[in-house]
Amino acid sequence: MTDGSQHRYRTVWISDIHLGTRGCQAEPLLDFLRSVECDTMYLVGDVIDFWRMRRARYWPQSHNDVIQKLLRKARKGTRVILTPGNHDDMLRGYVDHEFGHILVVGDAIHVLADGRRLLVIHGDQFDSVVARAPWLGHLGTHANAASQLVNQWFNWGRLKLGYPYWSLSGYLKHKVKHRGQFIANYEKALVEEARRRGVDGVVCGHIHYPEQKILDGILYYNDGDWVDNRTALVEHHSGELELLRWPETPAVRPMAEVISLVS
Repeated sequence: MTDGSQHRYRTVWISDIHLGTRGCQAEPLLDFLRSVECDTMYLVGDVIDFWRMRRARYWPQSHNDVIQKLLRKARKGTRVILTPGNHDDMLRGYVDHEFGHILVVGDAIHVLADGRRLLVIHGDQFDSVVARAPWLGHLGTHANAASQLVNQWFNWGRLKLGYPYWSLSGYLKHKVKHRGQFIANYEKALVEEARRRGVDGVVCGHIHYPEQKILDGILYYNDGDWVDNRTALVEHHSGELELLRWPETPAVRPMAEVISLVS
């Protein structure tokens, strides 16, 4: 491919973009997409936030640009695979269909260059709140929308004062009582599913908490999100995996900060 990309990977995983919401960090994501090439790209759910869009229309040009860039990558030879999440669950009715060369699947098994096998799945199926009481998930979505609106004004003020972007909404989420136990339970459920499937690990999203670890001999990767964290998981051609956080100032365009690494 010759789209001006600067960094080459075997595979890239991104999720929880939430296009159609004010919290979506579309411009940094677009900068990231312009700066990378890969053989395979997984969109691990919640790409478009249909939940929010049913109540309020918000679709700036930058969100359209992200969609066009993903479609362009697919046309030019990148294998793009989408595993729907709870916010774009309407796409689960189109499993095994292609849209603009983007294949929709329920989940996938990805084989790393070194032969290890990873389950790729959004993960909302293992979130007891969403799975057992969908209306609570919607309630949480609206509360999150309010915190993201405050976050926008907060960061407008920070930028005016010369400070870099900092996610107030992400900080508040991580301070919520019992969140630590919820995350631990979520990770355990995904690891158990990977073990049941007979694979070496799992790549997921959903909880907006980028992480990599080994639990009971199973690899666990959460690729984070493009609302609070601006993170992606990438595979080098050796099979080595890196969890990346995209730079705070996209105009500088340096290599993304490596925030964790497992080989």
